[in-house]
Amino acid sequence: MSTKKTTHSGAARSLSGTYIGNSLKDKASGSDHAEQKPAAARRPAGGDGNGRGSKEPVKIIFLGGVGEIGKNMTAIEYGEDIVVIDAGAIFPNDETPGFDLIVPDITYLLENKSKIRGLVLTHGHEDHIGGVPYLLNEIRVPVYGTELTLALIDNKLREHKINGIKMNTIAPGDVIQLGVFRIQTVNVNHSIPGSLALSIRTPHGVIFHSGDFKIDLTPVGGEPIDLRTIGEIGDKGVALYLSESTNIERPGYTMSEKTVGATMDGIFADNVTRRIIIATFASNVYRIQQIINLAVKYKRKVALSGRTMISVVEAAEKIGEIKAPDDIFVDIGKIKKMADSELVIISTGTQGEAMSALTRMANGENSSVVVGDNDTIIISASSIPGNEKMIDRVINNLYRRGADVIYESIEKIHVSGHACIEEHKIVHSLVKPRFFIPIHGEYRHLKKHAELAEEMGMRPGSIIIPELGDCILLTSRGIRRGEQVPAGSRLIDGEGIEDEKASVVLEDRRQLSDDGIIIVALCVSGGEVVGEPAINSRGFVYDFHRDYQKEMMDVIKKTISTYDLSRGSIDELKKSIKRALYWYIQRKMKQSPMIVPIVVEI
Repeated sequence: MSTKKTTHSGAARSLSGTYIGNSLKDKASGSDHAEQKPAAARRPAGGDGNGRGSKEPVKIIFLGGVGEIGKNMTAIEYGEDIVVIDAGAIFPNDETPGFDLIVPDITYLLENKSKIRGLVLTHGHEDHIGGVPYLLNEIRVPVYGTELTLALIDNKLREHKINGIKMNTIAPGDVIQLGVFRIQTVNVNHSIPGSLALSIRTPHGVIFHSGDFKIDLTPVGGEPIDLRTIGEIGDKGVALYLSESTNIERPGYTMSEKTVGATMDGIFADNVTRRIIIATFASNVYRIQQIINLAVKYKRKVALSGRTMISVVEAAEKIGEIKAPDDIFVDIGKIKKMADSELVIISTGTQGEAMSALTRMANGENSSVVVGDNDTIIISASSIPGNEKMIDRVINNLYRRGADVIYESIEKIHVSGHACIEEHKIVHSLVKPRFFIPIHGEYRHLKKHAELAEEMGMRPGSIIIPELGDCILLTSRGIRRGEQVPAGSRLIDGEGIEDEKASVVLEDRRQLSDDGIIIVALCVSGGEVVGEPAINSRGFVYDFHRDYQKEMMDVIKKTISTYDLSRGSIDELKKSIKRALYWYIQRKMKQSPMIVPIVVEI
């Protein structure tokens, strides 16, 4: 098994760890890092690296992915060493209008950036890598991931024009040393190739991080989950188990990905004269491969719709994770000349995202794909919690355009990449941890997973349900909560906004969407207001049959008449107008629009 090390777009200057086994060693150091010293030299006095006599606890810090679905990020710290696991993102919803992306608050990492020895990525889904460029833009650290994961990261770094990042390719079975942490990678099944669990040896024992996983004994690609190695790690002793909880409410086992291929084969056979459009997650490379195989079987060409879909397929094909005939793909801009029976379109947009390819098709806004009554559209995904309304809207609009729509409640056209209850029981029984922390889920998921751990024989005192910002302290004697660290969300809008401004902007946007805006404009010359104030409103509803406009004007004029500009400032005048108008509208109309006074000095 080979291990590769590359530098993204520039000379290597960031700190890399040491590989053990099929390894090469690199001691290059970046400007953001303290010099890499031998682990023993940096270990606090009293510890021997095996959990015997160490005085300082290992800290497990949750910066994302607990109490929520997405933006996964966990930091593990001991002494002068920190390892960061994943840096994910969440796409915005109705509660975050207008933003492009939501990523973890990295205040704690910025305050301790000299300690960070590396970013280790479990796999290439957006909820685990979407925040990587925003992290690396501020903290230059080496990145470790499997081949496809790093190919997707490379695309992101190029897009964000981030250079000089050392990226280290790892594979299942590799061992890396990052400071005091010895990390062994373990193959697991998920809905994207190159997914890993991590066995992290610390001075207080092994922390086993499941990553996202399921047990698939007949995977479309790659090897089945390495239960043997997981069992061997468990036999040697696991102090703490961190396990994903996404599907913990679902009984039984998650179906194999091959089930989807069989269902889609039947749909292709039943729709030989129709055009087929399939929306799926761009990162679900195994499913895309099955669709390509069916296109070859039924003599169809494949067109890709959506920037992310094109980017992922190109990256996966380049490294051999997707295998396709040279002439199978056609440009989406040239499909109008093709017969419906000759084409299958693979699209983004399974979650009803406003600007996704499928949503634009449903709204009649996609210039390349005009949906009609000879289209069969397959939505091959399940809804992420909170996205149900957006997905339903897309399905309804596709039906309005005459298409047949097939989705999860109609056919088995999606299987999850996450373990159900019985699979969790198997891994719990193999790991046999002393302590357990459920991760990757909303609070109800974490609670259910904690209850399952109790059913498996763990004492309630050995289980902690984490909250965002929790710092859990692990020692050879036990586990407990420490002091919280700064944590939350960074709301990305275009080039990005600062954390402290994000909440203000978000509140403004919510207020605008709920109650609209009233703009009051007036001119000041020589310390006096000249002319009539002007009132404009947008998105604000009031009874036009009553003279509220005149009454609002009277309130504004009265406020101006009682204000002496020779003694007060323009800003104070604006505040007075805003305050008076606010109370009038509250009393008369029971509404709270945003009020923006504008004063022009002439």
